[in-house]
Amino acid sequence: MRALPGAVAEAVLVAVGAALVGLVANALSPVGLSLGRDYFPKASAAPPAAEPLAASPKTARGGASAPIDRGAAVRRRLEQRGLRVIAGPEVVGWFGEAQGAQGLTVFIDARNEAQFASGHIPGAWPFDHYRPQLHLPAVLPVCLAALRVVVYCAGGECEDSEFAAVMLRESGVPAANLFVYPGGMTDWVARGQPVEIGPRGSGRYREKPR
Repeated sequence: MRALPGAVAEAVLVAVGAALVGLVANALSPVGLSLGRDYFPKASAAPPAAEPLAASPKTARGGASAPIDRGAAVRRRLEQRGLRVIAGPEVVGWFGEAQGAQGLTVFIDARNEAQFASGHIPGAWPFDHYRPQLHLPAVLPVCLAALRVVVYCAGGECEDSEFAAVMLRESGVPAANLFVYPGGMTDWVARGQPVEIGPRGSGRYREKPR
């Protein structure tokens, strides 16, 4: 038992000597290890992969915003509801024909009474769909007898013509005879067409701008 401490001390001296020899050999070797270098760095997290950018339907080539065709959107909405659409040139043509053949083509103004009195397509019938009880008794027989019924309102974002046309269809007017004029009074006036003021058949017209 007394020899154990001496053996331990001898082993420690051998280990220290071997370490010193190793350090000297590593310092003299051209490929020796650098004692200040970290040979086991912590793994860094890889950067997340970039998600592909979703193509935007409103973005055109070159990054510019594509214009929204609101007229096409309105046309699609009307057609989805089973309503036929008519453009300005056709409305003007039908108006000319209606002057010589009364009753074959009927124009229905779907705005309120004040808007109708301020200016409407000559000969048009007022039909405020919010107050159908005041207008259907007079308007419905005329629409049922006509070959073509053109419903319009202010145009643009106005949806009164759409609602009025649906109400007329539900009241018995054949869908094949119903047409919605999305341009409405805005388009009618822009085309330089006559505008009647006051009640239907007043014979009074708005002066055209010079």
